[in-house]
Amino acid sequence: MARVIAVCNQKGGVGKTTTAMNLAAYLAIYGRRVLLIDFDPQFNATSGLGVTYAPDETIYHALLGGQAHERVIKRTYLANLELTPASPDLAGALVELVNLPEREWYLHRFVKKVGDWYDFVLIDLGPSLNLLTVNGLLAADEVLIPVQCEYYSLEGLSQLLESIELIKNNLGHEIRSVSALITMYDKREKLSREIAREVRRRFPYKVYEAEIPRSVSLAEAPSYKKPIMLYAPQSPGAIAYEALAQEILGMVEERVMGTHPPMRPVEKKLASMQKEASRIVESAMQEEAARADFEAPPFELPLDAPYPFDILR
Repeated sequence: MARVIAVCNQKGGVGKTTTAMNLAAYLAIYGRRVLLIDFDPQFNATSGLGVTYAPDETIYHALLGGQAHERVIKRTYLANLELTPASPDLAGALVELVNLPEREWYLHRFVKKVGDWYDFVLIDLGPSLNLLTVNGLLAADEVLIPVQCEYYSLEGLSQLLESIELIKNNLGHEIRSVSALITMYDKREKLSREIAREVRRRFPYKVYEAEIPRSVSLAEAPSYKKPIMLYAPQSPGAIAYEALAQEILGMVEERVMGTHPPMRPVEKKLASMQKEASRIVESAMQEEAARADFEAPPFELPLDAPYPFDILR
């Protein structure tokens, strides 16, 4: 059965969708079979990965429209990464679910049916605490909370933790792990450093060592319908999300202990591509240096040449 991780925070603009997309991409690159479920009516993860789908092939139609689960799971750029798209129709589910029995468990049933096909299922939840959020939390075994390095992010964190406790106590669903991820971190800013320090000191659960920086590349990548690894693989944001994926996979501890598993074929291919890219860059730099060392003959202006300003006329 897959590890099911809900990426959740009721505050908007903290990097939930960015985290869900890029974490899923790096987990896929490391050879894991990953399903990303876009469970946000704004469907940013769907548009950010450039997935094409029919109007009736979304998570809404799988939950409430009787659509076959196989038809709402779509391929992406990466071989191991698949996506269940969302659409604005998902906002209507808030009204339709109200009067249905066991309304909180619809997404849980969907994940249970498809979970055996994957190693990881990531759920991108919207910026709210509503019935869709409850469905997402009940479908998950773990909760990942992106925390932006700003004061208002800390205010909503306690409310979200209370909601998770209510779900544990009242709905009988055990969430095995709750963790926080610091996002939009700028080490040059005093406020960012203070917020990060307070989160690590006061958050009652795990806080990942990886810190996601403010990055123009992370903001630009969705407009090109790509995760950061395909848009700017050497950017600080890409390096940070790769470190997060390694933490989740336990690779940091394995490397320290000297028990890091052998590279999978997809990892070998990525390493080979990076090596070839480095070779091309080094060759280009050598050619540029050779051109710089070439001494061109000095230029002499003929005596009868017109004055430069005359040429402009």
